[in-house]
Amino acid sequence: MASLEQRVNLLSIHRNNIFACGKPVGYLDIFSVIKMRKSIQIFWFQSAQSRFTKEYECVRMKNNLAKEEGEIMKLNITQVREIAKGAVRVTEDKDGFHFYRFTKEQEELYYNTNKDFYEKTFSTAGVRLTFKTDSKTLFLKTTTTKGSSRTYFSFDVFVDGKPVGYLDNFSGVELPEKYPQANLPQGGFGGAFSLGEGEKTVCVYFPWSVQPVVEEISIDDGAFIEPVKTEKKLLAFGDSITHGYDALRPSMRYVGRLADALGAEEVNKAIGGEHFFPALAETKEDFQPEYITVAYGTNDWFHKSYEEFMTNCKTFYTSLSENYPEAKIYAFTPIWRKDLNIKKEIGKFEDMENYIRECVEGLRNVTVVSGFDLVPEDEMYFADRSLHPNDEGFDFYFKNLYKKLRAC
Repeated sequence: MASLEQRVNLLSIHRNNIFACGKPVGYLDIFSVIKMRKSIQIFWFQSAQSRFTKEYECVRMKNNLAKEEGEIMKLNITQVREIAKGAVRVTEDKDGFHFYRFTKEQEELYYNTNKDFYEKTFSTAGVRLTFKTDSKTLFLKTTTTKGSSRTYFSFDVFVDGKPVGYLDNFSGVELPEKYPQANLPQGGFGGAFSLGEGEKTVCVYFPWSVQPVVEEISIDDGAFIEPVKTEKKLLAFGDSITHGYDALRPSMRYVGRLADALGAEEVNKAIGGEHFFPALAETKEDFQPEYITVAYGTNDWFHKSYEEFMTNCKTFYTSLSENYPEAKIYAFTPIWRKDLNIKKEIGKFEDMENYIRECVEGLRNVTVVSGFDLVPEDEMYFADRSLHPNDEGFDFYFKNLYKKLRAC
């Protein structure tokens, strides 16, 4: 009888090759393998909707078979909480594990002020599972529902800092050039990943765009699992770009990569469409972050008056400075946007940086970082060709930003 590892490695050719000669180079999404009467059946699913549904069922059947044979270990709530990062709380209900990046007080604040933003608090931007293990395989099953104005999502699986696979709803689908508006299915999804031999560090990046419930995460039976400790924390505030719009892969978001570079755990409080919201800054976390990043302004320029913006911006930074006097607070000014030359009540887009500098003047632990030149002024680096960076744009954002922070 084939072992679990052997059966997983039988997962063969996706158009990008899932496993070649036992080495993971892609992801499980179009082919699924199940054991049936001592034979392996491979199913090719033409329709995107039926493919995702059948794929989930195949993974479920294969996983159930493995559990019956005692070959996998399903992680429990205690283990999941230990390896979760970026979540202020993790709960287990009948449908699976839920991960929350906002406190209950913050969720209630948005519930009472903006129902659309309230729904976005349940997306899992910045959440990840990070652990050491000697397991050769990993199973992940999830159900996704709306968590933002985007429908595409991806779980990125990394081993020792390198990607080994993705669980998403867009691989094998021809995305339009302006992919943010693509209408893709939500529901049940499952994936199997080969992690390789020996001890390694595994990181599963959660999607920023949807609200996932993790029904199950399993590793080889008898394998050890150990959380990876991160002593520092980075608390990130911002609008859609800090939320993650429009990275296809959550591992490409600028703030997550920045947190890694600083040796910190990211806790993301960004909301797509948000402005400076003083009431949010007045709430306090139950931890003391070493770093705080704030990246609002582009929506304020589009929607707010000068007087309203100056009041909100100054109040926001003052509250943060008072709540976290020992933290290094970085005020990122807005990045380039294609429509920056249109006339707005607040003034010119380029004036926003000076407004922010004026608002934080006198706050000793706040440093302003100019964002205008972080991403090249070229629409090819923006998923919607105007405002939200794509993966290439986020790569520029992170690398240029980190250089500036090192020079501060």
